[in-house]
Amino acid sequence: MTVAADHGFGSFVTTARSRGRLVVQPRMGFGSRARMRVGLERTRQAEGVTVGTITLDSYTRVGDFAAARTALARNLPLNGYPLLAHGAEATRALLDGVQDETFPVQVRHGSARPQTLFTELIAAGLHATEGGPVSYCLPYSRTPLRESVRHWAESCELLASAGGPDTQPHLESFGGCMLGQLCPPSLLVALSVLEGLFFAQHGLRCVSLSYTQQTSAEQDAEALAALHRLAAEELPYDMRWHTVLYAYMGLYPGTVRGAQRLLESAARLAVRAGAARLIVKTAAEAHRIPTIAENVAALELAAHTAEHSRTGEPLPPPDGADGTVYAEARALVHAARELHPDLGTALVLAFERGLLDVPFCLHPDNQGRTRSVIDDRGMLRWSATGGLPLPSAAGRRNAPATTAAGLLDSLTFVRRAYDS
Repeated sequence: MTVAADHGFGSFVTTARSRGRLVVQPRMGFGSRARMRVGLERTRQAEGVTVGTITLDSYTRVGDFAAARTALARNLPLNGYPLLAHGAEATRALLDGVQDETFPVQVRHGSARPQTLFTELIAAGLHATEGGPVSYCLPYSRTPLRESVRHWAESCELLASAGGPDTQPHLESFGGCMLGQLCPPSLLVALSVLEGLFFAQHGLRCVSLSYTQQTSAEQDAEALAALHRLAAEELPYDMRWHTVLYAYMGLYPGTVRGAQRLLESAARLAVRAGAARLIVKTAAEAHRIPTIAENVAALELAAHTAEHSRTGEPLPPPDGADGTVYAEARALVHAARELHPDLGTALVLAFERGLLDVPFCLHPDNQGRTRSVIDDRGMLRWSATGGLPLPSAAGRRNAPATTAAGLLDSLTFVRRAYDS
């Protein structure tokens, strides 16, 4: 049984971008092949420009393939698609007649040791996935960063070698989504660019750089402009790339209307700031795993909002950013790059020395000396910068120190703002 080749996830998205269309994408994964196929078919049929997602289950993400097979055999619920348990041939059958040049599909996982997953997704006829040596290590595992870097180097080279005349493998950095919330934008931008450089060093020539919606639309627009500018400056000239915005990944509004308003704001931000793709969230996010119908409703709401937000002309290139976010992100990227010509070694050294340090991240390889706070304008600021090599006074407008009560307020800030 043949499957239409992945004619380029990145090519599909950049073509849509050149036509002024925002690509919208769900975060969808089901244990059943039949349900997973229906999810992909309904995503394809949704109004708007869509791409498909196969999100893997937790057992598969951590390499416990035996547990995934047992759950599948016993018909136990899974929170994603057990790629290894189903096998490449079954997944090819799932994709037959669904994935083609008009509807590419991306695999999303969450693994710091993804070689086996990459081998299996390539065998199944899939060539687009996401993650990164930092972004899929520090938030999700206790794997030493040095080991994650080695695993991801091997995985990038494996994916790059799967390319051919009709297939350009695509890898998305998850660096712009560290911990999902309360990470100042400059660090998100820097990590996304650094992971993009890591991918390039290991043979990939088609990537996307991520950023997650935070607490201030004004600051987020500046951050996306900074991401575009810094990527254009730092990535190899022969690399195809685009940016992807994630709808807010922290504590979601508890009301349907609040959740819808937050997604609408993400779609408007994506159009305003020139992101090419938007990962949506649904009105059910605060309560449970969303249904297929709820995912489709979110896709269509985002697509309709984007259409009403654009002028009808192709989206212009984003303006350059000369403000705080760009200055800080550039300083972080350059400080890391100067440590070693090998990006993987540079990343390890940067975290060892505290030149990169994620607030509130408990991974043993993260120094944990930085903190952030939401200021009176609703913007994320550094309240403690540890050893970060930031420009003097950049972004620190007398931000108060973080307290337990303040942290709780920050974690619920977006929910309260949109539910009210």
